[in-house]
Amino acid sequence: MNRRDFIKAALATGVTLTFPGNTSMIFSSLEAAEKVDLAVAHGISPERITKAAIDGLGGIKRFISKGDIVVVKPNIGWDRMPEYAATTNPDVVSTVIKLCYEAGAKQVKVFDRTVVDPRRCYKQSGIADAASAVGGIVSFVDDRKFREVKLPGVALKSWPFYTEAMEADKVINIPIAKTHGLSTLTLGMKNWMGIMGGSRGRIHQKIDGSLVDVAMFIKPTLVILDAVRVLTANGPQGGSLSDVKQLNTVIAGTDQVAVDAYGATLFGLKGADIGYVIAGHKAGLGTMDLSKLKIKRLAA
Repeated sequence: MNRRDFIKAALATGVTLTFPGNTSMIFSSLEAAEKVDLAVAHGISPERITKAAIDGLGGIKRFISKGDIVVVKPNIGWDRMPEYAATTNPDVVSTVIKLCYEAGAKQVKVFDRTVVDPRRCYKQSGIADAASAVGGIVSFVDDRKFREVKLPGVALKSWPFYTEAMEADKVINIPIAKTHGLSTLTLGMKNWMGIMGGSRGRIHQKIDGSLVDVAMFIKPTLVILDAVRVLTANGPQGGSLSDVKQLNTVIAGTDQVAVDAYGATLFGLKGADIGYVIAGHKAGLGTMDLSKLKIKRLAA
């Protein structure tokens, strides 16, 4: 049973949803022996470093199969142009879409529940145009497509989630790395707020546990952290180019906690400095101890 069929069956029976490991990811003994936990690529071309990071994990065909319906989830939350580093780099997004189609994906959908006017966010971020140009199916979030789901969470027992994200065969999370006034940083796990319905501000009272509860539910096929430009202050919206630092880096991995822990180092922090990273580590979602991981560094 694939990911989409499993969710449909669970929703139909009303059971509490939890996800097993991705059973489609079966590697040869050689690949297992050479397993890379995180791939970190550096270079001046966002397209090349995005591809290099994915290749460092074994290539896109490790994650995407022929006929897959894929959701690519960038951060499109703000009415900002790419150079302000408030939204995911459009070249990173378009590269992932192209690679998915090259691997045989049937459809690649792109959407986000924005914080402000979605029409302006989609346009100003450059993501709508970049994604559409390579065949991405770009849509605004439709409030009728949220469905309440029971969660076995610590902070959240149920929440409405976007059905197109739940029913996809594969989900690729593409956050941008930036500061945040409440959670210190917004990285991969926090990017899931873009598929949450309802009054998302309610989770701010228990932000760390809530983000982990959501991340445990929507387990991504792949996380690609955009650090081409990072927002070092006044996040998550930013507004001044003086707050932006050019790092020309993309990090890829399947462990949400590990990706976010590495993302913290880009700001001179550790995973242990970020509440939801600690919570995710303690919950068994992943590891924040980078010393225990095989990290492959690449120049592209």
